[in-house]
Amino acid sequence: MNILYIMFDQLRFDYLSCAGHPHLHTPHIDALAAKGVRFTRAYVQSPTCGSSRMSSYTGRYPSSHGVQFNSYPLRVGEWTMGDHLRRAGMGCHLIGKTHMVADADGMERLGLAPDSVIGVRQSECGFDPWVRDDGLWAEGPDGFYDSKRSPYNEYLKAKGYPGENPWNDFANAAAEGGDIASGWFMVNADKPANISEEDSETPWLTSQAMGFIEQAEGPWCAHLSYIKPHWPYIVPAPYHDMYGPEHVLPVVRSEAERVEAHPVFQGMMNNQIGKTFSRDDVRDKVIPAYMGLIKQADDQMGRLFNWLEETGRMQDTMVVVTSDHGDYLGDHWLGEKNLFHEPSIKVPLIIYDPRTEADSTRGTICDELVEAIDLLPTFLEAAGGESAPHILEGRSLMPFLRGESPDWRDYAIAEFDYSTMPLCEKLGLEPKDARLFMVTDTRWKFMHAEGGLRPMLFDLENDPDELMDLAKGEEHQEIIDLMYDRLLEWGLRMSQRTTLSDAQIKARRGKSGRKGILLGVYEAEELDPELTAKYRGPVPQG
Repeated sequence: MNILYIMFDQLRFDYLSCAGHPHLHTPHIDALAAKGVRFTRAYVQSPTCGSSRMSSYTGRYPSSHGVQFNSYPLRVGEWTMGDHLRRAGMGCHLIGKTHMVADADGMERLGLAPDSVIGVRQSECGFDPWVRDDGLWAEGPDGFYDSKRSPYNEYLKAKGYPGENPWNDFANAAAEGGDIASGWFMVNADKPANISEEDSETPWLTSQAMGFIEQAEGPWCAHLSYIKPHWPYIVPAPYHDMYGPEHVLPVVRSEAERVEAHPVFQGMMNNQIGKTFSRDDVRDKVIPAYMGLIKQADDQMGRLFNWLEETGRMQDTMVVVTSDHGDYLGDHWLGEKNLFHEPSIKVPLIIYDPRTEADSTRGTICDELVEAIDLLPTFLEAAGGESAPHILEGRSLMPFLRGESPDWRDYAIAEFDYSTMPLCEKLGLEPKDARLFMVTDTRWKFMHAEGGLRPMLFDLENDPDELMDLAKGEEHQEIIDLMYDRLLEWGLRMSQRTTLSDAQIKARRGKSGRKGILLGVYEAEELDPELTAKYRGPVPQG
């Protein structure tokens, strides 16, 4: 069997029609959900791109793999999806973005050539890249988030788009009176990107995926990682005006949130992004463009899924659709992500398994607490590999696909490090203290903040919109204590002993005695004779 692991960037969990959006119809993603399992409580392990993705690609929490924010290198030697799957006999390939930053110092220290096979894999988060493009080419042809040249820019140049950075000048900008109307300015979000729709990023990556699959020899895992609907919020015709202000859902926020707000929450509400997205005119411009980007993505899923059916690949390929995090879009007076409300930290997750053992769960919904780090153990089991719980901190979701009811987790965890943000300095914190932790179960969501700051607490049952921070008062100390107990339990996990499994450790018990190393023994009769045989008998003659 093969695995097609599709990730969109910044796709909210509730911006799909199968998740209940009343205006945005996504029939092709819905059709996949009708053939698979849709998970309604899937949480990523960090609300920022790089950290979240590294957790998905390693199956480990941010504090385990060390990538706490964007542009943090993933240290050399960290086990990745590619490492696990190749050991199981499955190739692992990249089509799109990862936000991966290579540990260049570590590679140099170990003498790993960047252009060697192992060097490329260390630089690309364990993937064999078919095409790597992280988007965000704001700083010219040498890139901004990605130091490598953009293959998408080269594609646009070959198509006849002029200039050194057509990503910036055409794919993510409109034309207005002969001038560029940049998508970086959200006032232009309702304008059509100045590019043929079939040349824009999402169709281009879909074509790249089809090209890879067409020549691939299995079994393979292909990570198809889209650049959109991440900002800049601008989309080509005909998607730019499919939706308008009348399709913008009411904002989820309250004035009470601003009263005695948590210092981190208050800081994010009052930064540039929060202030901008708190304006209704901004939401009326941006959200229709965001919806258009998603509609385009769904149409491309229809193109891809139809092609998989026609080529027979839908019958031997597991298909996963998810996101690396969400987007506040003005909810809770915030834009972007970077905190733990549902629009930011919860993501869509749909898994279609073509095998007969998944027939009983087709079109079903799973409400269990799922973490993004569960995907890698799922893929490893699907590939027939040996489980590695001493390395992987997630758990396989295969039992849910088979209709089983495994003993499952009671809570989910996420982390966020804001030490590189100006807010850290404004709060007078050292980098080590600018850290947040989320603990959530099916009713309560709790946030702990280092640096002597108070926690936050929400009752998801009675306040599903998370508008009332119950930690402002003193009435829920018992729940807060429970969450701190869970955080302690999680914090004491065995996370860094990755070179030996429990089975290997158990197999080593008693081996020192069999090697003749006898400690604490008073006389030979206390031990099994075979352990002392070499110390009994005649003295060797010279």
